[in-house]
This record gives sequence, structure tokens and C-alpha cells, in this order.
Amino acid sequence: MSRMTPFSSPLLLGFDAMEKTLERIAKNGDGYPPYNIERLGGSDGCLERLRITLAVAGFAESDLDISIEENQLTVRGKQVDERDREFLHRGIAARQFQRMFVLADGMRVTGAALKNGLLAIDLDRPEPERLVRKINIAVTE
Repeated sequence: MSRMTPFSSPLLLGFDAMEKTLERIAKNGDGYPPYNIERLGGSDGCLERLRITLAVAGFAESDLDISIEENQLTVRGKQVDERDREFLHRGIAARQFQRMFVLADGMRVTGAALKNGLLAIDLDRPEPERLVRKINIAVTE
């Protein structure tokens, strides 16, 4: 028995990668670190400006890594555990994380800043060029 998906219509061609991305997102259930996504006012030819803010208290700039591969934004954090410290109580763990965001076509990261334990990543989507292309029809006899 095959399962039906939103992309199983024969009219939707080339959406296999999107279907796999949605499945991957559904499996990612860890809520750490908490984050916000906010819409900022668009300006200077941008359709949309967004800011992702992650709560990364205790992480230094050198503990964080932001990368983009194809249309996936990945934020990683890894703290080194200092062995020479003796804790009487340890309630704050040196925890590593990986948080992924799938970006729409045309989205680009414009910058990132770490301030007061919050990592802000700014994104925008420039106005796309409108292209209309005429397709020639070949006639064979």
C-alpha cells in the first residue's frame, strides 16, 4: 500500500526535494535553543526581511557556527567543558545544539550578531526579476 502525500499529484513535478525537506523538519522535535522569528519592514527593493533570534546564553562567538548549504541554514553551538572547575551544584550544562531552518528560494543571510546572550540572524529576499520566456514550438511534417 502506498501512502498519499500532498506532493503525490501528477501535476506537481519536481517537488521531491521539498517533500523530503518537510519530512526532515517533522522529525526535528528538539526545542533547544528557543528562538523567535520576526518580520521586519521591507526596504530598498526587498520583498521581505526577517530576523531569527536564538537564546544562546553562555555561548561565546567562538562556540557558535552558522552555515548555509543549498537552501538550509544551520546554526550549531558547542561549548567545551572545563575540567578544572569544581561544581558544588551544576544546573547549567555545557550543551551542544544544532538548529536548522529551510530557506525559500531567493532568501539570503545578510548578517548575524551576538548580544546579551541572543544570536540574531538577519535575512532578506530581494525583489526577483520578472522573466517571461517565449518557448518556440517545433513543427515536424
